[in-house]
Amino acid sequence: MRGVRFSPYTGREKTPFEKYMDVFKELLLYTSGDVNEAIDWLRELDKQYDISGDPDYKTDQFLEDLMKKGMLREEIRPDGRIQQVPSARMEQLIRQNALEQIFGKLKKTPSGNHRTKKAGTGDELAENLRPYAFGDPITSIDMHQSLLNAQRNSGIDHFQIREDDLVVRETFHNSQVSTVLMIDISHSMILYGEDRITPAKKVALALSELIRIRYPKDTLDIIVFGDDAWPISVGEIPYLQVGPYHTNTVAGLQLAVDILRKRRAPNKQIFMITDGKPSCLKESDGSYYKNSFGLDDYIVGRCLNMAAQCRRLQIPITTFMIARDPYLQQFIKKFTQANKGKALYVGLRNLGEIILDDFEKNRTRKL
Repeated sequence: MRGVRFSPYTGREKTPFEKYMDVFKELLLYTSGDVNEAIDWLRELDKQYDISGDPDYKTDQFLEDLMKKGMLREEIRPDGRIQQVPSARMEQLIRQNALEQIFGKLKKTPSGNHRTKKAGTGDELAENLRPYAFGDPITSIDMHQSLLNAQRNSGIDHFQIREDDLVVRETFHNSQVSTVLMIDISHSMILYGEDRITPAKKVALALSELIRIRYPKDTLDIIVFGDDAWPISVGEIPYLQVGPYHTNTVAGLQLAVDILRKRRAPNKQIFMITDGKPSCLKESDGSYYKNSFGLDDYIVGRCLNMAAQCRRLQIPITTFMIARDPYLQQFIKKFTQANKGKALYVGLRNLGEIILDDFEKNRTRKL
């Protein structure tokens, strides 16, 4: 007898171009969008690891294909030289790659909202049933279970449906969320030989892509903070670099609050990725007060005041603390208590998974 035979799944073999592309997209993030530097690294890696596995397809052929497929474009530098930069198509592929790495492949859904913990009229079916009450929409009645109740109560010979037989399947209420993601770009994000800014960029890219395809009614604003704070667009994320900055957490929070005040979504939240203590303030006269030695009481006090202000505005702050220094964790603990938000002490490897999982669960609540 001949039946179905199974063999180990091997998957589709990637083409040499796809193998190069997987590495090249990663290198563009590490080099902050510098195509020439990324290509130089690609050549070195190819010499050592033979990326394509095909002696007839090497880095030069890959670069030609990038241009033919519109992945790169040329622009004129201020000094008159022509340089190659990623195209909009390449930037989209980098965002998709970040999302797939961190949160798996997701398909676009028509609703695109977050499920809350409150049951009531909404879009998403729940498992629990309850008796019908006057005012419940007819569409929410579970007809299968209601008919079973009627048969059980009245019997098959005298079958009839009464109001007591009707049950309603509860739904979850969907809500819109406005999120501001704050990224620390102070010098400490690359200190001690540890690259902390690239995982933060991946998170920002993945979040923006997640919202675009799954939660189109939500908003995501991304701001960076060093000595000052300023917003950046999604297209700027791959090119983001750490500067010789101190950490002005207050400026970042002030800008985040200003942005969220303008948003109409009922739920608002701030995600802050940082690895160090606040060490800078901008005074009313335009001067900067900086202190990198220890936790400055003046700077800490201003940070705690901003945390309390966000609490009054019902804006919870979730702090993703990369550093493991117990001294700094004590500050984050006080900061979190002032806001009644959350603090998660995470490593670089699982940073994206934790942030996106927290975003999906939508644990924001009224304070």
